[in-house]
Parts: sequence; structure tokens; C-alpha cells
Amino acid sequence: MHPYSAVSMTDTSKKRPDTPIGRRTVLLATGATAATLAVGAAVLSADQGSRVAGATAPVAAAAVCTLTKELTEGPYYLDGQYVRSDIREDKTGIPLKLTLTVVDDDTCAPLKNALVEVWHADALGEYSGFVGSNGHHEPDNGTFLRGGVLTDVRGVAAITTVYPGWYRGRCVHIHIKVHTDVTLTPDGSFTGGRELHTGQLFFAETITSRVAALSTYKVNTVPRTTLAQDSIYDDGGAASGLLTLTPLGSTTSAGYAGTLTLGVEQG
Repeated sequence: MHPYSAVSMTDTSKKRPDTPIGRRTVLLATGATAATLAVGAAVLSADQGSRVAGATAPVAAAAVCTLTKELTEGPYYLDGQYVRSDIREDKTGIPLKLTLTVVDDDTCAPLKNALVEVWHADALGEYSGFVGSNGHHEPDNGTFLRGGVLTDVRGVAAITTVYPGWYRGRCVHIHIKVHTDVTLTPDGSFTGGRELHTGQLFFAETITSRVAALSTYKVNTVPRTTLAQDSIYDDGGAASGLLTLTPLGSTTSAGYAGTLTLGVEQG
């Protein structure tokens, strides 16, 4: 059975088709790759005018970008969520501070004022707007653990949330969209714009295993699907959505910082 096939809901207008997205997208590694890009650009600049016949561009600069296909948005997407940097509301779970950098896939230049939208399950594996799909009962306001922020001049979107839980048939993940030219509304949400990317972010299994052992997450008794068992993670380069996770403290309960540089095609 497909991991999304068991979803049931009373309002069928909320459900989106579980259809893979076909547009070309680039995911870039963070940290060392960004440094490589800067060094490569500097070498290229210094080489202007002194290049001899037959010379080639530095390998480091040419090999920065890695193409990967986009991933399904899944059945739990809801339009018009709030533009806000903290999407936790009253949800328990260890802190997760996301720093997501959006760049143009052709030039690697940062995209400013792009709206980076995320949504994911809580510790019980439930999505707002669809509570009960993972077998648990809790209040549902349709907005918890959903929202997005506009990137700054560096292309950076910083979002504070909690480490996601899991639901039947899927590994731990976060859904993501990147939009441009959105309109901010008086109620704090957004409309319109152009969708450049739909994908998913993933977590190292060693860290998820530690998180799953915490009391807040142990109450989720649904069997957990690992990265190796997931039907979407191993599909055509999805591993490039694996977050770089850094502890926020000396214990697992202190939470993690998660970073990734995401390149999108604007054309």
C-alpha cells in the first residue's frame, strides 16, 4: 500500500493529488560547497585575460551544482498559510531551527524575497487540518507546524519549528515549497505568486533514532519507517534533501539546527 493511500478526511477539497513534480531543481551542499563556489568564482575572475588556448575552468567551480528531481507535495498541503518565522504554536517537541538558502540553479546567485513554505507532522505524526490520520486525537486548528518566510538579501529563510514525528509508511521529513512574487495579505498569510519548487527535507537516521527515544516522541506508537525503508527518499536523488544537522546543546532534547542550500530553476 502506498504510504499516502490510507488518508481519510471529511473535507475532500483539502486533499491534493499525490503526483510527482517534473520540473528540474538543483540542491546544493552547504558549508564546504559554498566555500568552493566562492573560491572557484575568485579563480575564474583572476584568470580573466590570462587564459591560454585550451585552458579550462576550475573543476571545483564547474562541479558545484548537482541536479535532482522534485518530490511530491503529498496529500497534506493547505493553501494560504501564515507568513511567520516560528510555526510551533503550542506543539511540544525538541527545537529545530532551519536555515534554508535559496539560490538560482544557473548562476548560484541568492534569491531574495522568495517565500519558503514548510509543513510537517507533529510528534504524534499528525498534520494540522488532518488530525486523526495517524490514529491520534488532539485539537486541530489547521495551522500548527505550517508557514513560511521571505528570504533576505542573502537568499536565507530562517524558520523555527520542532523536530517532526512520523506517520505510517513514511520516514521523518518536512515538506517544502518555494514561491516568488507572492502577495502578503492583511491576515498574515499569502496568495498568488509562482511556485518554483516542491520538495522534501530529510533527517539522518542516527539522529532520528535518538529523538524517537525521547518521551515526547515515544507516545507515537505507530511503527517508524526508516530512510532505507521509505519509498520516496530513495527515489531518484531524494537524498540530496538531507539536512545538515548540528546540535543546539549537549543533549538530544536541546534540539538541532538544520541547514540546506536549495537551488531552484527560475526559467
